[in-house]
Amino acid sequence: MKTAFVTGGSGYVGRNLLRRLAEEGVVTRALARSEQAAATVEALGAQPLRGSLSEADALRRGAEGCEVVFHCAAKVDEWGPSTEYDEINVEGTRRVVEAAALAGAKRLVHVSTEAVLAGGPPLIGVDERTPLPPKPAGDYARTKGLAEAIVREAQVPSVIVRPRFVWGGDDTTLIPTFARAAREGRFAWIGDGMHLTSTCHVRNLSEALWLAGTHPDAQGVYFVTDGEPVPLRPFLTAMMATAGVTLPSRTLPHALAVVVAAVGEPLWRALPLPGKPPLTRLALILVGQEVTIDDRRIREELGFRNVVEREEGLARLAAIQAELSRHLA
Repeated sequence: MKTAFVTGGSGYVGRNLLRRLAEEGVVTRALARSEQAAATVEALGAQPLRGSLSEADALRRGAEGCEVVFHCAAKVDEWGPSTEYDEINVEGTRRVVEAAALAGAKRLVHVSTEAVLAGGPPLIGVDERTPLPPKPAGDYARTKGLAEAIVREAQVPSVIVRPRFVWGGDDTTLIPTFARAAREGRFAWIGDGMHLTSTCHVRNLSEALWLAGTHPDAQGVYFVTDGEPVPLRPFLTAMMATAGVTLPSRTLPHALAVVVAAVGEPLWRALPLPGKPPLTRLALILVGQEVTIDDRRIREELGFRNVVEREEGLARLAAIQAELSRHLA
């Protein structure tokens, strides 16, 4: 791969992908909605192209002359207006797919999520053969599933990559979310928090995306994780400690959490109430119970191997926090 176009380049996954592409000397163009986004992607070695997922012409210009299109942009919030999820995740993906086809791209790589499977029983040992639920848990899960369907029908060879619980350095997603919840007194462990979870370091995800874009046999859907799952509570506690955040020990019984999620969402939709419900169905499924992923397919077919092991990633985060503390002292 010599040239690439990236949507969502200023986001968490996109920034790390741009670093990976720069390491390989790939000439990269990145969609940028604002001056700040443009400055971010330019600093990472990409050529910013001003526009958004709602602008088909901008997407076409971005994809023109590029061998691979990486679609990282999405509305990832767990709560918000349904129309926004449909416009960004569904229609935005449709426009990216069309732009890639019109530009004659050799491959489209779409960043998806394990959340597309959320809506039924706990996700235990799921793999790429696990069917999507008939009733997804919320708009994010619903629209990311619809986006996958669009990608599968694309008139360009396409690969879908599904990471689980993306974490690591330069995190503007998980760590800020949990830190804010702890600071505002909204954090509680569901049950004892010791259920198993799969995770995916952002550099491991970047490696998986690179393979999805360059391996000659890459096709279909691939899960990607850090490998063996771990109990959520000690891992999340350690991860947040690297940011100087102590998570409270407060717990919420799982049965009560089910009621809170079932009652809260309809109330927030009907009234509507400010902010978001105290607990959504999606959060309950993805954080409040086991989510373990079998990613043997990407390891066996594409030769994926971890770039960063979990303990190494935690140590790096701790070192970053220590260095930051020294500068602020």
